[in-house]
Amino acid sequence: MIRGTTRVIAILGDPVEHSRSPAMHNAAFASLGLDYVYVGMRVRPAELRRAMLGVRALGLAGLNVTVPHKEAILPLLDRLSPEARAIGAVNTVVRRGSRLEGHNTDAEGFRRALAKLGFRAKGRSVVLLGAGGSARAAAWALAQDGVRSLTILNRNVDRAKALARTIRKTHRTATAAIPLRGNAARDALKGADLVVNCTSVGLDGRSVPPIAIAATPKHCLFYDLVYAAGPTPLVRTARRAGRRAENGFGMLLEQAGLAFRAWTGRKAPLDVMARALRE
Repeated sequence: MIRGTTRVIAILGDPVEHSRSPAMHNAAFASLGLDYVYVGMRVRPAELRRAMLGVRALGLAGLNVTVPHKEAILPLLDRLSPEARAIGAVNTVVRRGSRLEGHNTDAEGFRRALAKLGFRAKGRSVVLLGAGGSARAAAWALAQDGVRSLTILNRNVDRAKALARTIRKTHRTATAAIPLRGNAARDALKGADLVVNCTSVGLDGRSVPPIAIAATPKHCLFYDLVYAAGPTPLVRTARRAGRRAENGFGMLLEQAGLAFRAWTGRKAPLDVMARALRE
């Protein structure tokens, strides 16, 4: 039952229709008897500033932020957590009185998802596809955990170089930024222990990032931040090539649990949330 007292949480993105976060969080609120509701709101990039004025005026209790707003929202908030400031991206917003605080639960959610797969980042070589908000969180988490090298492949090389500079400011990780296509990208893949797709390629259920999967070592793990009920296009393609591959289900669940606790002060019922995602 939605009442006048019901606190509203929203996810802002463009697109947002594909998001499973409403089903996941509403199931969690219901299981704990919390008077909250979670809704998806499509916000185009040019409208983000006005949308945030609406968030303030309407008294929303919190937000999730997804593509393409994770970086653009930073100057529209009153405070950033140390992690969000260091990463340069926000995926969770919490209201504290009249102030809006930006947090990043993607980084820790990504770290926990990899740990459950048995992957240890320390001393490993990683290739990231993309240089947006999700890539920033993944890069920061991997650098924190001591990867030996981090190569960022992106169509816009300047954006990849900017992310590499951000990582080098606070970590000693050997970091490179190169074009998504070409011999340099293929050479980077030859030594990869982990390849992470941080782009939205695959959301359509058909597209696969344009990389040479066969160039990677047989032991390489592919982790696709795109999530789906089953294998994503990248996961299917990597598995056909004999590589271990997983979609972003685990990260989605873990980061959501952290956001849930930030909004409500309650431990997230991850089993309920996982069941809602699968259904």
